[in-house]
Amino acid sequence: MKPFAAPLDGFADFDAEFFGFSPKEAAIMDPQHRQFLECAWEALENAGHVPDSFDGQVGVFAGCGMGSYFYFNVCSNPDLVENTGMFLLRHTGNDKDFMTTRASHVFDLTGPSVNLQTACSTSLVASHYAVQALLNGECDLAIAGGVTVELPQNRGYLYKENEILSSDGACHAFDHRAQGTVFGSGAGVVVLRRLSDAIADGDHIWSVIKGTAVNNDGAAKAGYLAPSVDGQAKAVAEAQAVAGVSADTVDYVECHGTGTYLGDPIEVAALSQAFSQTTDKTGFCRIGSVKTNIGHLDTAAGVASLIKTSLALYNRQMPPSLGFEAPNPAIDFAGSPFRVNDRLTDWPRGAQPRRAGVNSLGVGGTNAHAVIELYSLPLPAAHLYLGPMTLRDALLTLAGPAWDVQVDDRARQICFVPAGEPSADPETDTPLAAPVQTFPIVDGGQP
Repeated sequence: MKPFAAPLDGFADFDAEFFGFSPKEAAIMDPQHRQFLECAWEALENAGHVPDSFDGQVGVFAGCGMGSYFYFNVCSNPDLVENTGMFLLRHTGNDKDFMTTRASHVFDLTGPSVNLQTACSTSLVASHYAVQALLNGECDLAIAGGVTVELPQNRGYLYKENEILSSDGACHAFDHRAQGTVFGSGAGVVVLRRLSDAIADGDHIWSVIKGTAVNNDGAAKAGYLAPSVDGQAKAVAEAQAVAGVSADTVDYVECHGTGTYLGDPIEVAALSQAFSQTTDKTGFCRIGSVKTNIGHLDTAAGVASLIKTSLALYNRQMPPSLGFEAPNPAIDFAGSPFRVNDRLTDWPRGAQPRRAGVNSLGVGGTNAHAVIELYSLPLPAAHLYLGPMTLRDALLTLAGPAWDVQVDDRARQICFVPAGEPSADPETDTPLAAPVQTFPIVDGGQP
């Protein structure tokens, strides 16, 4: 019988020389640390802000899974332990609590470097605190994410009744067959900036985080491992309040969605309770879970959900939540705002920007929720409302509110300068005869 698993391809591959490690140092290092370094660098490259070229403080907020590599692969080598010493083996490449500071050292990042552990909600909680650090001015760019690599890879599992693992090796989130989850290995990292800074630097913006919230269930639940309706609902409602949005403007929620028979109903009940505070509409919001695609990534689960939802917003399509056949009878979908998105669905533009929620829960009761939306560019709105435009009007519309156009009529030259910046040469720079109207998006952004 083939074991059920959601492994991470190439988990042992690592370009040690690129990151400044010797082959021995790389072999000693926990694969979770290696994967995080690679993902963090790739994320910075994708964002166009590698450390050497970014003039500002960069923070790191992340967490990783259990450090099984240290015990099974390192401590089991008596010669290595004897020759290197337990202190160096643990602190230089294996302790899960040192993953972020390792990244800060390798990349020479001088902003806050904080390792977090809230179990399954770790990486979305990390994103929350990265957002707070940016808003508080503690850093100018933040890396947030998580990584879990289960060892040994491809081991699968033997199903045991009344445990959390799925009986058929699939995660059927919200489905009548939901009997458990499937754990996977993976890593995810996002690069976050203040929106004004990202716009000013011309960054590629996948989505905008409008508001986040983090809390804990406390003792008001069945047990330490059990989820709580009230705790989750409070986190969702707080995130929406911080974002300044009502629930009826949220088109989609990426749920924690583990596919457990009791966990899924509690999560939908909590979301329904939160949404009911600002709307009584039903059936307007779709839900899904990336765990049906790649398994439950433990500490990386929250950031995987954030990445999936950001890409869905950007591509204006809601991906299908797999393994759904019929609703879990313990979930009251009929009276709720929600329905399972079980097929690829176009994301239509409504009266507000395309908007979504991301939900994450952790063993021990730490809940996290984020409200995100599609970044709206000015040009499509101008295209919708205007006919032919002059070149000057078009340039200003393209530039957006962060930039002004300065014109030298004698030299027949133009340049863009930050809005409000005085002209470098008032005698030669000709101001525009009249302010040019710009068109902020109010109806959901691009078609």
